[in-house]
Amino acid sequence: MAIPLLLLPGLLCDSRLWRDCLGAVKGIAAPVVADLTQDETMTGMARRALALVEGAERFAVAGLSMGGYVALEVMRQAGPRVAALALLDTSARPDTEEAKRKRVDLIALSQRGQFRGVTPRLLPQLVHPSRLDTPLAEEVKEMAARVGAEAFLRQQRAIMGREDSRPLLPHIAVPALVGVGEADVLTPPELAEEMAAAIPGAVLRRFAGCGHLPTLEDPEASGAALREWLGRV
Repeated sequence: MAIPLLLLPGLLCDSRLWRDCLGAVKGIAAPVVADLTQDETMTGMARRALALVEGAERFAVAGLSMGGYVALEVMRQAGPRVAALALLDTSARPDTEEAKRKRVDLIALSQRGQFRGVTPRLLPQLVHPSRLDTPLAEEVKEMAARVGAEAFLRQQRAIMGREDSRPLLPHIAVPALVGVGEADVLTPPELAEEMAAAIPGAVLRRFAGCGHLPTLEDPEASGAALREWLGRV
């Protein structure tokens, strides 16, 4: 029977983030994408996401970027029910003071009516340089526009308030996948390496030719990694 698969999008992302890689898990997982736009704490985001798998005795969870932060909070709230964990292009570390200042500045801009979503200037931080002038880049901007300014504010507050999850990692005792785009500048490969080294038995996958959004940039490789991961459950 297919295992429930709880999918957690990143900042300014929605279900489009996962769409193209889900064919690879057909038959072995029953995916459901959480709405992470309604809450301004990691606790609230995880609680809302868990309501989607309320009836499942066990489930797998995969999060990308901000979704990875939420996935770690899911482990805190419902660890005994989690059958497998995937952390993609994310970090177990809390925000640095510099990162918090940047988020505060972005919040202030948005509150003044200057929400810009994902602009051409921000795209190089999200996708590989080879994809900057492609339809995929336009889809990333459209996805951010769908999420919108109010949800962006809530998400930024939640990210700033997240816990340091590094102490949790050695206690994760389920099949774990840690994935990262080789060209990710937002959560670079060394952060993935740190998590994979701390989680017992974790498998590390690097996605060549990808930036911060490998499930969009290379859904075939991402899907294969997810299928292999779920095969370990």
